[in-house]
Amino acid sequence: MPVTVVGSYISPYVRKVLVCLHLKGVAYDIDPIVPFFGSDEFSRLSPLRRIPVLLDGDVTICDSTIICEYLDERIPTPPLFPRDPADRARARWLEEFADTRLGEVIIWRLFNQRVITPAVWGRPTDEAVVAQTLEHDLPSALDYLEAQVPADGYLFGPMCMADIAIGAFFRNAAFARYTVDAVRWPRTAAFVARVLDHPSFVALRRFEEVSLTKPLALHREALEAAGAPTAATTFGTAKPRAGILST
Repeated sequence: MPVTVVGSYISPYVRKVLVCLHLKGVAYDIDPIVPFFGSDEFSRLSPLRRIPVLLDGDVTICDSTIICEYLDERIPTPPLFPRDPADRARARWLEEFADTRLGEVIIWRLFNQRVITPAVWGRPTDEAVVAQTLEHDLPSALDYLEAQVPADGYLFGPMCMADIAIGAFFRNAAFARYTVDAVRWPRTAAFVARVLDHPSFVALRRFEEVSLTKPLALHREALEAAGAPTAATTFGTAKPRAGILST
């Protein structure tokens, strides 16, 4: 039976899980909701009202990192982490750096301002926040990544969680009209391009583009028409409400 993923194709955290499912060869259904439109039942599944949520039979799991670790333990091949303990620890750190620092800078300060705030809440973009992000916060994160990523290939051989996590956030940066400057950060720009050109990321593009170009109320219908494996039922609602960790 396929697992069910609750969450939008636009979310970098959902993208992490979908890429892992692709690599593991696991079929999935998706309830493509934006968390702001989650029902009371969604709150029961995800107490922080965040996506993704994985439903695997009687098992319900929140948080993209925990979901991917669960998948890796349940289906060990191909592995999502390198075998060497030092490399494994470094891969976990880089995933954490992506989830926290890149999440804060790319999602909350850039993507949220340019995409979510106008589309969901009907408020204008705070250009001062965007300017601070583009001039200081994002360059600082990129300076760090430039010293971490390889000149060729992926971080530890085959595609692993660290590669997936970093790439997932830069896909959202592109949605917010940001591209890594290949002159200033050549290794990072090339690395991000390689990761996003991996078949596991490419397979999601048409569903991401549908989600970005259609009104939220039409996402499910449009995704079904595009061939997305949408779930039979939804935890979505018509009216948005803020999660408990953000507004």
